[in-house]
Amino acid sequence: MHRYRSHTCGALRESDIGNTVRLSGWCHRIRDHGGVLFIDLRDHYGMTQVVVDPDSPAFADAETLRSEWVVRIDGKVKARLAGTENPNLPTGAVEVFATGIEVLGPSAELPLPVFGDLEYPEDTRLKYRFLDLRREKLHNNIMLRTKVIDSMRQRMKAAGFSEFQTPILTASSPEGARDFLVPSRLHPGKFYALPQAPQQYKQLMMMAGFDRYFQIAPCFRDEDPRADRLPGEFYQLDVEMSFVEQEDVFATMEPVITGVFEEFGDGKTVTRNWPRIPYAEAMAKYGSDKPDLRNPIEMQDVSEHFRGSGFKVFARILEGEKNRVWAIPGPGGGSRAFCDRMNSWAQGEGQPGLGYLMVKEDGEGQGPIANNIGPERVAAIIKQMGLKGGDACFFVAGDPDKFVKFAGSARNKVGQELNLIDENAYAFAWIVDFPMFEYNEDEKKVDFSHNPFSMPQGGLKALTEEDPLSLKAFQYDIACNGYELASGGIRNHKPEAMVKAFEIAGYGEETVIERFGGMYRAFQYGAPPHGGMAAGIDRIIMLLAGATNLREVALFPMNQQAVDLLMGAPAEATPKQLREAHLRVNLPEKNG
Repeated sequence: MHRYRSHTCGALRESDIGNTVRLSGWCHRIRDHGGVLFIDLRDHYGMTQVVVDPDSPAFADAETLRSEWVVRIDGKVKARLAGTENPNLPTGAVEVFATGIEVLGPSAELPLPVFGDLEYPEDTRLKYRFLDLRREKLHNNIMLRTKVIDSMRQRMKAAGFSEFQTPILTASSPEGARDFLVPSRLHPGKFYALPQAPQQYKQLMMMAGFDRYFQIAPCFRDEDPRADRLPGEFYQLDVEMSFVEQEDVFATMEPVITGVFEEFGDGKTVTRNWPRIPYAEAMAKYGSDKPDLRNPIEMQDVSEHFRGSGFKVFARILEGEKNRVWAIPGPGGGSRAFCDRMNSWAQGEGQPGLGYLMVKEDGEGQGPIANNIGPERVAAIIKQMGLKGGDACFFVAGDPDKFVKFAGSARNKVGQELNLIDENAYAFAWIVDFPMFEYNEDEKKVDFSHNPFSMPQGGLKALTEEDPLSLKAFQYDIACNGYELASGGIRNHKPEAMVKAFEIAGYGEETVIERFGGMYRAFQYGAPPHGGMAAGIDRIIMLLAGATNLREVALFPMNQQAVDLLMGAPAEATPKQLREAHLRVNLPEKNG
């Protein structure tokens, strides 16, 4: 018999009854039932119940065991007594009567429990991540991650893509976040950068004629931690294709992502034939460029019903040229208690309040706004918004550029509070027609609004002749359930158009050549039209696992302060390491 096991802890079935077996694993739980010990023995594959009675030669050893000790157990497989079977376990019809026990690895007192999925301080969980990963839910999340990535690979290969690995040590590039820099020992005073994305390399692969590339790519960004992005590093399904237009990318990638969610979505409905929603429409209807379409609420502009009305607050606001009033319907929310609750919520969000209108069962409006604007304007709003008796409608006023984020949050809040969100769905959409440029208020200049390598709609002619802030790009995102799952674009593959686009954003041709010399040179030697996208693997797994925190789907994540508590990173370098890298530390002065 094998030194450690003849079977895994998830393998035994009724067909094994009567056999002598050997199992190894962790003591998940130990129970004493009137002198008879029951040990739930756990390994990667499952759980088996082991019984040790006082007559067993292993009983004395069994009495010394504690939670999370690693043991080898020999014994005979027997059927569980009628009524004691566990239908929730694949091994639940049998148990092993122990005849011998060997302790392979005793455990010290546990800093956090492994049995059960109790809430525990996150820093403790991350410091002892190897224990945290033994917990069933987290263990299953990591295995889900493995299966999803494997499925992605198979689907991409079936679609004619080849997997390539691009360099990790590379040059700095303006992806919108800070680079992680790596000092060069051989070239004093110079630095490599860890890639924020393989953007330039995958485009260069199209220049090299590889046609269809994908990679499960590690990406590194030195940015402040956020709830929807792991600090430091994350993974993406990186894709690039040659000789394609926007719709070709959609037709290729939509089945891949849809298929993954249908395979691992636990029976939830998954959108087929994803809608294409222009960026401007997404912002106007949903207050977000990553709308949660499980929520049926759509906002509308109702400015005309308030212009010159008796509701002086909104009427005065509308005197500003850019200002508007948007309405957020609340189906079934027409109670004073709910409207007051939404108003209090808005104040908690730093707003002066949230104007509202309630619709009585007879179809008439009521509330302060209804009293001030009169029945005709109220009726017009009710008709435009499709309101019925028992509904409410909320209003946000001002410059849409400034209130749009709050309006989107209010839409989400109304949907959640009124239980309008379909929790059993993955609602996908392509968000298209992103603006090519935006005005940077801080630096008082035009800047790229998204990916600087995207092709502007209209090409070089549009860049030369049209207002940059009016230009749209062949740039698109995948939105699902309120998250941006992917971003991509058709690339600007013509060198003169690339130079012009960067020139508008304040970069001269010399800068383009200096910072993107490899790509700029490649464009001179027969560049195919190409495009692609990158999907965030961590976010996809988070949605499929039903988690709300990316650290629940990553093996060894850092905490929210970007510290690896398990390995002790970041750490100080030794004087020898600093000398070899030609570096001197210049720490900021401590206040006080």
